[in-house]
Amino acid sequence: MREIYLDCNASTPIDPAVADAMRPFLEQAQGNPSSLHWAGRPARAAVDHARSQVAALIGAEAREIVFTSGGSEASNHALKGYWFRHGRPGGHFITSSVEHPATLNPLRFLERLGAEVTVLPVDRFGRVDPGEVERALRPDTLLVSLMHSNNEVGTLQPIAEVGALTRARGVRFHVDGAQSVGKVPLDVGALGIDLLSIAGHKLYAPKGVGALYLRRGVELEPLVHGAAHEEGRRAGTENVLLAVGLGAACDLAHRFLDHPEAEGGPEAIRVLRDRFEQTLRARFGAAVTFNGHPDLRLPNTASVNFVGSVGADLLASLDGVAASTGSACHAGSVELSGVLRAMGVPPEEGMGAIRFSLGRATTWSELATVLDLLSARLGGQA
Repeated sequence: MREIYLDCNASTPIDPAVADAMRPFLEQAQGNPSSLHWAGRPARAAVDHARSQVAALIGAEAREIVFTSGGSEASNHALKGYWFRHGRPGGHFITSSVEHPATLNPLRFLERLGAEVTVLPVDRFGRVDPGEVERALRPDTLLVSLMHSNNEVGTLQPIAEVGALTRARGVRFHVDGAQSVGKVPLDVGALGIDLLSIAGHKLYAPKGVGALYLRRGVELEPLVHGAAHEEGRRAGTENVLLAVGLGAACDLAHRFLDHPEAEGGPEAIRVLRDRFEQTLRARFGAAVTFNGHPDLRLPNTASVNFVGSVGADLLASLDGVAASTGSACHAGSVELSGVLRAMGVPPEEGMGAIRFSLGRATTWSELATVLDLLSARLGGQA
């Protein structure tokens, strides 16, 4: 069985260059970054360098980066931390119906504590209307939280337009950048972003590490109280090993974004993705439809509905292919994901949804094998 990995929106492999950067911190450099002696100074220098690498990728200052355990912690810290510092009692948040649970569930938690949350609809491509955001803003609005790109269908949100609105009204803007950072250019200053969540394992760093960009002057209540690590923003001795890994991954991503047409770069991946989709259309015709914006989406993401099939069953029949479905089977029935429902995808189409998310190592040979497996299963033209 040939193993073909097309699930890079779920998690990416650790890049060999990232592993090489981390290795010395497994074998030596045992000091605490807060220690002032000979063993602590190299550890502190490594964390500081990694912080600068993360900041450089998103156009931030190094001191605006807080290391976290991942994207979920970063979003929880942004939302809960802002409310606990600025919102009690009350306070109003705005978000969308296609957000990741790492945004929606913290906001539901804050509702139980007295916050109010407006959840905006999206269009058939999964995009929020900036006009809807503007109409939802209230005098007591604390923060708007939107994802930069959708993890299921890849659609990019109108972040610059919303950032201009929030800045003009003095409202803070949190963006979940977990799926976008490292895949497409993202500059927090140009986009008007005040807080940005980053997940390491989405950009070829290890699982268990991420970062929160916190614009200078934005204050949050810490989620973890203790000593004054991370300038008092997150207590706990810094994980030097994982910080170094995230920094190296961000540095590597920066180089790919500077040369997008190079092998493994975002433009090269987009070319493969587009060829894959075009071949699906040619082979299966009306038996396939596509989710997400045709142009304004991540270059690596193809969300495909195999009409008349159940996505989970079809994927299970593709021996060795790792991808994700957009629907779940429960006691013989098929339930669409919340994202597909919010986009108004017809159930007869969405029940057959499979997300193929390509990575730097994806080859056309692998995609051609997947196409042949689909043809054998569905009877499409070879």
